[in-house]
Amino acid sequence: MDSAADATTSPRPLEQALARAARHLDAEPATALEQAEVILRQARGLPPAELIACQALRRLGKHQAAFTRLATLARSQSRMPAVLWELAQAAGDAGDTAHAIATLERLTRQQPGIAGGWFLLATHLRKAGRAEQAWRADLSGVHASSRDRTLLESAMAMNAGDLAAAEAKLAGRNDPPAIRLLGEIHWRRGDMSEALTLVERAVELAPGFDLARDFLVRLLLQNNRLPEALTHAEFLTASPLAHPGYDLLRASVLVRLGDQEGALILYERLLATKPDQPQVWQNLGHALKTLGRQSDAVQAYRQAVTHQPTMGEAWWSLANLKTVTLDAADIAIMEQALATLEPDADSRREDIFHLHFSLGKAQEDAKAHEAAFGHYDRGNRLRRTMILHDAGAFAAEVQAASATFTAPFLATCGDGGCPAADPIFIVGLPRAGSTLVEQILSSHSQVEGTMELPEMMIIASRLQSRVDEGEFPDFHAMVASLAPADRLRLGEEYLDRTRVHRQSGKPHFIDKMPNNWQHVGLIHQILPNAKIIDARRHPMGCCFSGWKQHFARGQAFTYDLTDIGLYYRAYVDHMAAIDAALPGRIHRVIYDRMVADTPDEVARLLAHLHLPFEEDCLAFWRNKRAVRTASSEQVRQPIFTDGLDQWRNFAPWLGPLEQALGPALTDWRGAAP
Repeated sequence: MDSAADATTSPRPLEQALARAARHLDAEPATALEQAEVILRQARGLPPAELIACQALRRLGKHQAAFTRLATLARSQSRMPAVLWELAQAAGDAGDTAHAIATLERLTRQQPGIAGGWFLLATHLRKAGRAEQAWRADLSGVHASSRDRTLLESAMAMNAGDLAAAEAKLAGRNDPPAIRLLGEIHWRRGDMSEALTLVERAVELAPGFDLARDFLVRLLLQNNRLPEALTHAEFLTASPLAHPGYDLLRASVLVRLGDQEGALILYERLLATKPDQPQVWQNLGHALKTLGRQSDAVQAYRQAVTHQPTMGEAWWSLANLKTVTLDAADIAIMEQALATLEPDADSRREDIFHLHFSLGKAQEDAKAHEAAFGHYDRGNRLRRTMILHDAGAFAAEVQAASATFTAPFLATCGDGGCPAADPIFIVGLPRAGSTLVEQILSSHSQVEGTMELPEMMIIASRLQSRVDEGEFPDFHAMVASLAPADRLRLGEEYLDRTRVHRQSGKPHFIDKMPNNWQHVGLIHQILPNAKIIDARRHPMGCCFSGWKQHFARGQAFTYDLTDIGLYYRAYVDHMAAIDAALPGRIHRVIYDRMVADTPDEVARLLAHLHLPFEEDCLAFWRNKRAVRTASSEQVRQPIFTDGLDQWRNFAPWLGPLEQALGPALTDWRGAAP
C-alpha cells in the first residue's frame, strides 16, 4: 500500500510522494486526497500537495471545499497556471460564475496560447449572458489551437490522404478543434453520418467556433437538411468577425430553399458595400434569372465578366440565357481569356471548359456550326476528365430495376405505401421539355411548382447502399424485403422531406428531378397514388441539347456523345419495362406533339391528373414563379419551337451518338400516353 510516511523536505522523496498521490487522482481520488494530506502535515502549505488535495476534492464532488482551498492557494500562487485552471473549474462547479470568469481572464492573459482556457472562459461567459464576449473567447480558443502541434500533424496527414494516421493522432482528444477535424476526416472517408455528429458536437461545445459552424452548414446542405442549414447560417451572420462570406453562405441556403428574393437582398447589400466582387455579381445574376428579370440578370453577368474577363462560369451563365446572343466582341474577349488561362490550364480547368461551352453557343448563334462543335467538343472532353461516370455499371443498375419491377413481382407485393396523392413527378432526360410541362402544370390553381428535388434520389441511394454494404445479395432481394409498413414509412419520409419546398398550400406539388425515371418502380411502391409524367423528346435533339449544355451539378452522363446515347437508350428500355408491368401508370408527353398541338396535349395531361381544365395552363408564360433550370427563359415565352431540329446542323459530327442510341433511335416514343 502506498504511503507518504517517508516524505521529508528532501527533494527526491517528496517528489516521489507527490507523484504517487497524483497517480491516484483519476481512479482513486480519495486515496490521492489522503496521501496529499499526509504530505501537507509534514510540509505544511506545500503548493503542489495542496493542489493535488484540491483536485481530489473536485473529483470527489466536494466542490465548495475545493473552491475555498483553491481560492486561498491562488492568492500565493497567482502565476501558477495549473492552480488558476483548477480554481476556475472549482468556482464553476460551486456555482460562482463571476469568480470563474475572473480567474479564466487572468489565466488567458498569462497563457493566451492555451486553447482550453479560452473555451472554458467562453462557456462561463455564456452562462453569465455575455454572449458576444463568449463568442470572442471561442474564436480566441480556435486561434490558439492553430498552433497545436498534434492538430497540425493530424491535418497534414489528412491532407496527404493518410486518414488512418490523421485519426490516430487525435485519439483521446475531446476539445472542439480536434472534434471538428475528426469530423472532416470522417467526411473525407464518406461517413457522412459520423461527420455530422462530430461537427455538431464541436459547435455545441464551442458555439462561437465559426469555421466549424460554416463546415456544418455545408454538410447539412449536402444532406439536404435545409431548415437546419439556414438556422446555422443565420447564426453565423451575427459573428463579431462580420465576415462577408457568411452572408454568401446564407444566401446559398436561401437559394436552395427557393427564397430567391431573400438571396437577392443579401447579394445587393454585399455589392453596395464592395462592388468589385465578380462572384457576387454572378450569384446575383442567377437569382435575377430565376425570378424572370432577364435584363437585370444580363447586366449582373456583364458586371461579373467586366471585373474578371477570365471568369468562365459567368460567361456561360450569360450564354445560357438562351434568348441572349453573344456578339463578335464577346467572342474576342473569351478567346483572349482562353489564351490568358493557358499557362495555368491545370488549375483553371473550370474556367476553361465554361469558356468553351460559351464560345460554342456564340459560334452556333453565328451559324458557324463547325467552329461551334469544336468548342462544344473541347469543353465536354475537358469536363469529362473531371467527373466519374461508368456507363456499363449504370446500365446494369437500370437492368436490375427493370428485372425487379415486373407485373408478377408487383402483384405479390400487394397494397402498401403512403396513399397521399400530392406529388406529381416529371421524369425523363434534361432538355426534353420537362420545364415546359412543369410551367404548364404550375399555372394550374391546384398545383405548385417547386424545383428538381433530390429527396427521392436520396431515399433510393440509401436503399441501394444496403445492397452495396452486403446486407442483401442484390437489388431485387432488397426491394422484396420492404414490407407494407416500410413502404408507408418511406412514402411519408418523402413527403416530410419535401414539405419545406411547399409554400402555397395547394393540394399537389411537382418534383421535376428528371433522373427519377430510374426510380419510378420505387415511387409506385411507396407513393402508389402519386402521378408520374414522362417528358420525352426525339433522341438526337434531346441528347445533342444535353451534350452542349453544361449543368451546374450532376448529369455526369451528358459530357460524352456515346455516354448520353447509352443513357437515353437505358431510359427508353426501362420505361418500356415499366409500361409493360404497369400499363397506363405513366403519362407520356412527347415534346414535338406538345409543340404541334398544345391545347389538346394539355387537356390530355390534365385529364390524366384528374384536374379540371384551366385556361391559365395555355398561357403558362405569364406565370411569374421562379424557374431554376436551363430552360427558364424559354418557358417565359409562348411555345418554343426553334430548338426542335437544331441538332441537324451538327449531324456530320454526331455519328457516335447515333451509334450509341441503336434501336432507341426509332423506338423512342414508347407506349402511347
